[in-house]
Amino acid sequence: MTEAAAGRVGAVEGAKGAAVRCVPALPSWVSLMAGDLDAATEFYGTLLGWTFSPGPSRWGPYLRAEADGVPVAGLSASVDLQLPVSWTTFFGTEDADVVAERVRARGGTVAVGPLGSDAGRLAIAADPAGAPFGLWEGPLDVGPVLSTIPGAPVWIELRTKDAFAAALFYGEVFAWDNREPQDLEVRWEHDRVVLRTQRRSVAALAEATDPEARPSWNVYFSVADTDHAVELADGLGADVLGEVRDSPYGRVAHLRDPQGGRFSLISRPAGS
Repeated sequence: MTEAAAGRVGAVEGAKGAAVRCVPALPSWVSLMAGDLDAATEFYGTLLGWTFSPGPSRWGPYLRAEADGVPVAGLSASVDLQLPVSWTTFFGTEDADVVAERVRARGGTVAVGPLGSDAGRLAIAADPAGAPFGLWEGPLDVGPVLSTIPGAPVWIELRTKDAFAAALFYGEVFAWDNREPQDLEVRWEHDRVVLRTQRRSVAALAEATDPEARPSWNVYFSVADTDHAVELADGLGADVLGEVRDSPYGRVAHLRDPQGGRFSLISRPAGS
């Protein structure tokens, strides 16, 4: 992640009440599937200062989390308690059906959808290495997908065994090479394949440091002070995975919420 990657994926910058927007070929939304929705809202609301409002409910209870009045994430209750609690990153697309076919044709799987919803057409897929991700065909927009809202996702990163193979897969699925350079640029940066838009880095694909770890897209939420937030999360019942550490982009911590959902926190360096 570069110093520009400080903000939020999937929402319009600016005033309170801004609408969620779908940015083609880029991460545009994150959603948590929780076993206990009330417990999840209590945990994340306390930790990240979120408030909640009702969202699309075609398939059961769904809440939209807001930071400073701006939508930043979704939370829903799992209808199957056998499924693990997890965060899913949704990529924007012009046509979910076309992209779903590309996923299948290139060795990935589509577990759910595409199906119509109040928010557009959605699907849940996995890449050939098994990393789950979502497809979202919604109201299209372009331009920067970052803002500086505390409590919002600031960075999305795939950890996988072969980042270059993953980049080829996602590049073909979302037609990265056919995008205008100002809308989407792919480059090698800090040992990662990095996605940039409007001269800002927003996501990356990186080699997993643990070869036994399951490939996954990881969500980083912005906090003012990572150490303080980790203490708060620990008191709320979260597990801290490894040490809190400094990186070129800020102080980072990886956690697992009380229901097992993995996520990360980051605070930016002073003066950045």
